[in-house]
Amino acid sequence: MLYRKLGSSDLEVSVLGFGCWPVGNEWTEANDKSSIETIREAIDLGINFFDVAPVYGFGHAEKVLGKAIKGKRDQIYIASKCGLRWDDSKNITRNLSRESILEEIDLTLGRLGVEYLDLYQLHWPDPNTPLEETITTLNELKEKGKIRNIGLSNYNVFLINEAKKYGEIVSNQVLYNMIDRNSDHYHDLPLNYRTEAEILPYAAENNLGVIPYSPLCQGLLTDSFEIEKLDNGDVRAANPELRGEKLQRNLKKAAEVRKIAKELGKSTVQLVLNWTAAKKGISTIIAGPTNVEEIRENVRAFDWELDSEIVKKIDAVLEP
Repeated sequence: MLYRKLGSSDLEVSVLGFGCWPVGNEWTEANDKSSIETIREAIDLGINFFDVAPVYGFGHAEKVLGKAIKGKRDQIYIASKCGLRWDDSKNITRNLSRESILEEIDLTLGRLGVEYLDLYQLHWPDPNTPLEETITTLNELKEKGKIRNIGLSNYNVFLINEAKKYGEIVSNQVLYNMIDRNSDHYHDLPLNYRTEAEILPYAAENNLGVIPYSPLCQGLLTDSFEIEKLDNGDVRAANPELRGEKLQRNLKKAAEVRKIAKELGKSTVQLVLNWTAAKKGISTIIAGPTNVEEIRENVRAFDWELDSEIVKKIDAVLEP
């Protein structure tokens, strides 16, 4: 496994991270036993960065991750998030107020069964709370030893610079994959940043760690994507890249990427993850395996180097 510094932090993170959205049983058939086995296998394979959020399964993913890492806390880094709160009807709102954060951190630590987080990320910008209030609160959590580093998620360059006025920001988690290189939406949520055009160059120049999420475009960039599963009951059906004319164009791109992977004797997942990791500014990639076989396949993405000529071939395929 390869390891890289996460921005300006002292964390040496595995280039392949473990995303816990599927652990919350949001859009997969993952069960808790399988999730725990997969997480433990990931640790054994050298993965040390685990990304979760309270809203994944409405607390469930944090609880499962907590069970899986018992006795292994000193081997890993845990990243969670704050800012998305839900009510009894599971309606989600953005709230990065001081009061909300102080409540959220204790709930998260309790579900995980740990005393601190290595990285605490603002899940989405909250237009109703001043960044000064939010970052000042996180600085207090650092002083108390509840968190080690502050990160952002889905923040544009302007807001990153604003946040840096009040505290050290080590990372930004953003949507990025071969299809979503500069997408303006994630599902039905507007994105006020463009990853490849803005975030990656800024990160490389300012020692900010970039953490791409959805590197496989929610399964499209795999060898096992089944379009018939994208019915109204699948949350992925809300992804604009997986609907209408965009879906048809992206299916063609994915098919070409699969051909290139086959020529190289690699799986599509291995090619996609390797290509993503080669982008300047990226620290660790958040992929969400649902079983032991998938995590083993993912890890093999980094035991070989991608030739520059192959990169050019891929880029030609991905042109709009």
